[in-house]
Amino acid sequence: MRPGSASLALLLVALVALVGCSRATNVATGDRAQVLHRSIGPDLADLDPHLATQTSSYSVLSSLLEGLVAEDPRDLGPVPGVAERWEASPDGLRYTFHLRADARWSNGDPVKSEDFIGSWKRVLTPSLAATNAGQLYVIQGAEAYNKGDSDFSQVGLRAPDNHTLSVTLEHPAPWFLSLLSSPVWLPVHLPTVQKNGGVAARENAWAVPGKWVGNGPFDLVSWHRGQEIIVRRSPTYWDRAHVRLSEIHFHAFDSIDAEERAFRAGQIHLTEALPPDRIETYRRESPELLRTDPLLGTYFLRINVRRPGLSDARIRQALSLAVDRSSIVERLLHGGQKPALSFIPPGLAGYAPALPDRRTLEDARNLLAEAGHPGGKGLPVFDFLYNTSETHRTVAEALQEMWRRDLGVQIRLVNQDVKVKEDSRSSGAFELLQSSWIADYADPCAFLEIWRTGSGNNFTGWSNADFDGDLFSALRTADPAARGALYAKAERLLLAEAPIIPLYHYTHVFLIRPSVHGWNPTLLDHHPYKGVWLGEP
Repeated sequence: MRPGSASLALLLVALVALVGCSRATNVATGDRAQVLHRSIGPDLADLDPHLATQTSSYSVLSSLLEGLVAEDPRDLGPVPGVAERWEASPDGLRYTFHLRADARWSNGDPVKSEDFIGSWKRVLTPSLAATNAGQLYVIQGAEAYNKGDSDFSQVGLRAPDNHTLSVTLEHPAPWFLSLLSSPVWLPVHLPTVQKNGGVAARENAWAVPGKWVGNGPFDLVSWHRGQEIIVRRSPTYWDRAHVRLSEIHFHAFDSIDAEERAFRAGQIHLTEALPPDRIETYRRESPELLRTDPLLGTYFLRINVRRPGLSDARIRQALSLAVDRSSIVERLLHGGQKPALSFIPPGLAGYAPALPDRRTLEDARNLLAEAGHPGGKGLPVFDFLYNTSETHRTVAEALQEMWRRDLGVQIRLVNQDVKVKEDSRSSGAFELLQSSWIADYADPCAFLEIWRTGSGNNFTGWSNADFDGDLFSALRTADPAARGALYAKAERLLLAEAPIIPLYHYTHVFLIRPSVHGWNPTLLDHHPYKGVWLGEP
């Protein structure tokens, strides 16, 4: 070997190593370091669990906060969380939770029963105007307090000591324990919230890196808006010995095409969605990367019944009847979704969805004529609002053409990002609104409660006293068959009045690397991170 050739060889080896490192993907390095890279779709609008309304909020918040009860990663059955055990009274109206002594906030403070009571009081305080406050109405006296009709002493929450919490319910709720992992039920560190702007103030910037205090298996490290949220395994979490992931990087994508490209480039372990036109390619060429999981949810449109032309149920029914749902799921989506004639998906034990009369396109045209608008004449152009997504746009364009061609109804498509769209939804600044609903628990009530008068998730302006009465009675009916019949009666009213147009029932179609373990198919698309790890396929 010539003089200096050894040094040259070493330099070449170093350069090769450097180039190799520069080309290392997130997936390759993540597999070695137990760092999971996953998509959450569009970035979250808020990390405050009591104000979060996006379906994907759970994906991040479940890593940062823990409720009284956690979820089994295989079937989402209730397992101990902050509460190490609990018991229920024979009549199902009172639950007593016993909190573990070693539960800690990330700043070292102990987690106490009063943290839960104070957090739920915050949710129910009228000035916070929490969209999902209605979930807590299952607690005795919660609705009256939230509406300003009573004081908090009348709410069925008691803390005999720092580690005991008693909850009295308004009525038996077999799904109550399953509710307790939903974001709105999670505790917040009240001194931190108070310090940054007041416990019940909506404009409170406490839920950001540098201020965040949580009690979950991971701590909030950083949040680059529109790009990435990073969380790291918490040293104060009571069950940290069983948390195998060291970090989770939640990547935000406004485009599912960009999301799929990032997956192909090895930058993420799993996607939130998949472009419909790529599904068959993966099914044929890379089936080991493609997952189609069941999902208890419905894709639908909200209709603002306060707007001219949409206040008449006949016009709303005509729009619903003119939708070719089979065409949408078979020609556009390709993911095993099912056409939705009901709002509640099939498959819930003990409930048969209420299906409307299968009427024809001619019936839709006749309804328009009866309402004084034959062929759509005299109706305004309706704005159809959807958030940025190739799939949302494709579905919106299909509906636009169906209604133009078959009814003579004109639709103007309006695209907004998620945060702006949420503001438009909350303020009622829409006419037709692309929407989705993924259940928080497996019961018909999870789908019907949002249409109750005064529900923070209604947004349509629709109200029906008979619907409210049927739902009220169903919740207080012990016999499952009688209860199911009342639910079906309420759903038939909802479909007849048509403040919504169900389009299809979801499946979750996504891509996942074989190195991701413990990502089990679940009806609610929940995946407790304590059960997830990275390793050889």
